[in-house]
Amino acid sequence: MYIDCQHLKIEFPIYNAQQRSIKRSLLNLAGGRLGQAGGTMTVNALEDITFRLAEGDRLALLGHNGSGKTTLLRALAGVYSPSGGYVKTCGRISSLLDATLGMEPELTGIENIKLRSLLMGIPKQQLPSLIDEVIAFSELEEFIYLPVRTYSSGMVLRLAFAICTAQPPEILLMDEWISVGDAQFKDKAEKRLQQFIQQAAILVIATHDAHLAERVTNRQLHLVHGRIAG
Repeated sequence: MYIDCQHLKIEFPIYNAQQRSIKRSLLNLAGGRLGQAGGTMTVNALEDITFRLAEGDRLALLGHNGSGKTTLLRALAGVYSPSGGYVKTCGRISSLLDATLGMEPELTGIENIKLRSLLMGIPKQQLPSLIDEVIAFSELEEFIYLPVRTYSSGMVLRLAFAICTAQPPEILLMDEWISVGDAQFKDKAEKRLQQFIQQAAILVIATHDAHLAERVTNRQLHLVHGRIAG
């Protein structure tokens, strides 16, 4: 298993360069600098990002808000296509970038479990046991046949977290440390998250917390305005 990132560049085009509000929004989102390519104004979100990770590596992405950490995670996950360079991965990628992403509010809890499991590539024969485990861990037995739109935000997060952490990861991408639910559930979720991280062959986590980075990672990458610092 590996992640091979070489000279990665991510650009977002701005098709109407007169709209300053759009420019500012993209800069805040991506953390890059304005540039120009082929007459089109662009935001250079990431530029010349190069690193390689092998099994056992735990990488912390450090930097200020808007430095490009989340953009890099999304590029590693395949959400963004490179404008230059490349990202190659070997291993199943599990993302905790947004645990509730892909939850369908009109579907029931159990339908969401089935849908997310299929999207995660979980074999059909494993589905019954996974459904039982997710329901038990999320403590939503009484609500699992109700539409997710009837859930509180905490209930949605508990269900999404239980689904995301149900399958042992090979390559794990995380955007900050996740905190889920009330005090009692939070303790249970923290233990599950620790175990989930330990099972990963490769971890990449974006964080502002230098102490957390020292505790859970063995490599660090500092980003400044979409470039590797230093």
